[in-house]
Amino acid sequence: MSIDTKAIEKHIRGILLALGDDPDREGLKETPKRVAKMYEEVFEGMNYSNEAIAEMFNKTFEEDLKENEEDNIVLVKDIEIFSHCEHHMTLMYNMKVAVAYIPNKRLIGLSKIARIADMVSKRLQLQERIGKDIAEIMEKITNSRDVAVIIQGEHGCMTSRGIKRPGTKTTTMTLKGKFKTDDSLVNKLMALYKA
Repeated sequence: MSIDTKAIEKHIRGILLALGDDPDREGLKETPKRVAKMYEEVFEGMNYSNEAIAEMFNKTFEEDLKENEEDNIVLVKDIEIFSHCEHHMTLMYNMKVAVAYIPNKRLIGLSKIARIADMVSKRLQLQERIGKDIAEIMEKITNSRDVAVIIQGEHGCMTSRGIKRPGTKTTTMTLKGKFKTDDSLVNKLMALYKA
């Protein structure tokens, strides 16, 4: 699938008309084109399935680590992303992602984790699905079932419309494998996360 920028331009022009504005006035003449170009960038992830993203960032290193050894938790945190809520197309912002996994003889390059989070966020999304998608991709690449994703962010649909409560944060946690079943492991993860 590719993003149809010409169709976006046409529809943005229609939205401007529906709002009662003149899309041919000086300040709006190029707006449909600018919005289409922006959408092509901020929704780039819609061009790729989770499988395609896993292939794109499938660069791992084999390491002599004991399989599923709990002392080998890898945590990358404070990955800043933004996304757009699929319900109102408003911004989900000030989002910070933490991704943890227990290596299963394969380590992923740390920058790849941030790139995965970024690409997954470039879709019409739900915060809960961002965590699920990141975990699924990490599982495919690292061959580890033990993956955790914690996300905290603000949602424009709560801060700028509706209830209008700026500063309200939503935290989600996706747990897979041992992170889902072992409370002591989750406690270790939370200690690392809060450090």
